[in-house]
Amino acid sequence: MPPTRRTATVEFVRGSVRGTRRRALATLPSLFTLANMMCGFAAILVSIRGQYTLAAVLVGLSIVFDITDGAVARLVGAVTPFGLQFDSLADLVSFGISPAVLAFTLFSEGRDEWDPLGWVVCFLWVACAAIRLARFNTTIDPTADKRYFIGMPSPGAAGVVLASVFAFGDQMQGRDRLWVLLIVAVPALLMVSNIRFRSFRSLVSPRSGKPYGIIAAALAMVVGFSLAPVVTGIVLAYGYLLAPVLIPVVSPLARLVPDRLKELLT
Repeated sequence: MPPTRRTATVEFVRGSVRGTRRRALATLPSLFTLANMMCGFAAILVSIRGQYTLAAVLVGLSIVFDITDGAVARLVGAVTPFGLQFDSLADLVSFGISPAVLAFTLFSEGRDEWDPLGWVVCFLWVACAAIRLARFNTTIDPTADKRYFIGMPSPGAAGVVLASVFAFGDQMQGRDRLWVLLIVAVPALLMVSNIRFRSFRSLVSPRSGKPYGIIAAALAMVVGFSLAPVVTGIVLAYGYLLAPVLIPVVSPLARLVPDRLKELLT
């Protein structure tokens, strides 16, 4: 039957509702990205005010939002070039500038004085984070192993700084503590290295067929952060930092794990 004015109106309304729903779903990941950037910017402000622990907490929240926006984008099918670029810009604020400012204010004890060593090392972090993000955006290799990143990802590098602040922030203040700069320089150089670091994007994907591994890991982290948050943070951050060295050493121990258990957790 030929369409009437009523049926045409109904189809127009349905199409508008579907279009609005698609636009809302496409915007959802960007809201998490915006929250990531907001936490990173707030961390810069509170670092300048000397609230180092709060700044570390805000950087940690940025990491959570950064993981969430990617998972939400894959869940709603809203992975777009705009989203990828916006995520990188947010990461530069949260994991490039924020950790550098946090480390510098700790090292300089909040004094606005000429400090060439602190300036150079902290700028090294910002530069390496920017190079890392730019390389990630422009390097597209369809044959690459998606389970790994080339170079340490910037959220993982930022995790080393914030875990260190939680563990021994009071001992990190002062120009005589040059080892503080190693906490900045080593992860910074690893970000632009060609060393492979494990990617956990597939583990947090909503389409993972067997989420038992990520559920077990999430429960272990919840228990760890509830009982011993500082120790858990140090183990996670420095364990990931040293993973390229530790994994070849401990991988032979995987043979002792029953095949059935490995199948469930894989």
